[in-house]
Amino acid sequence: MGSRLSAAHHDGILLLTLESDDGFPRLERRILAEIEAQVAKLAGTHELAGAVITGTDRAFAVGAEISELANLTPASAVEFARRGQSVMRAVANSAKPIIAATRGYCMGGGFDLALACHARIASSDAVFAHPGGSLGIITGWGGTQRLPRLIGRGRALDMLVTGRRLDAREAFACGLVQKIADDSVVEALEQARTIARVIDSRLNSTRE
Repeated sequence: MGSRLSAAHHDGILLLTLESDDGFPRLERRILAEIEAQVAKLAGTHELAGAVITGTDRAFAVGAEISELANLTPASAVEFARRGQSVMRAVANSAKPIIAATRGYCMGGGFDLALACHARIASSDAVFAHPGGSLGIITGWGGTQRLPRLIGRGRALDMLVTGRRLDAREAFACGLVQKIADDSVVEALEQARTIARVIDSRLNSTRE
């Protein structure tokens, strides 16, 4: 059951949707490359002011593809970690706002992707975790750095080491998500437009 990435334009905002036949998108190497290509497209397309990344009703994304992880050697594991870090940096360093609209499970590498986004809007059923911690595996895609900056070192260590899950309410309370919405995608699209308008207004005032 391979994962897919679809792209659509919504009034100047690029909507990237992670999809999978079972409803649990995985960040395969191919999907990582497609995300990176779409972020580059966002940067180079004047008509696009920002982007929203979302998943299915069941999950934003549940991490890397297990079959790919199982075949990693020590050398290829380092390359895989660097590849994921490169994609997450591209998202985080985008000059245009990129917002995660999370529904259902947001786990592992999917959580790293959401953390790399400039903001996170969650539905009430969203769940965030790095489950690898309970298996003695730690993320290599930047979550160990971005999570503490957002929610503090203590909470981040708890999540990274134990694999503890945060529901949407707790995620909002600790600052991991900026808003809980009935329709996280619609809210994220509007938030991206708002941020883009503010950025554009400031740039115009600076030119004047």
